[in-house]
Amino acid sequence: MPRQRGRQIDDNVSVVVRHTVVQLLTPDDKRGRVSAVNSLFIGTSNELGGFESGSVANWFGPVCSVVSGGVGTILVVIAVALIWPEIRKYGRLDSA
Repeated sequence: MPRQRGRQIDDNVSVVVRHTVVQLLTPDDKRGRVSAVNSLFIGTSNELGGFESGSVANWFGPVCSVVSGGVGTILVVIAVALIWPEIRKYGRLDSA
């Protein structure tokens, strides 16, 4: 149970950081719409991620689920960095 609580806390911190970034980097006239879409994605991504991880663990085992999730995350980060190089130039939040 303490491990689960720790993951929930980590996830909440991640949500707050992402929401803060959205608030800081979105133009004032679009902030409400962008925040709404961001909230929708945050709300559904956890459910879809849990379903995907559980399905892979059920079909191929928990180790494969964890390893494939890590590899997938790394591939997504590399793809985003290559497709949108301006994201790498954002820098630190305190300089925004």
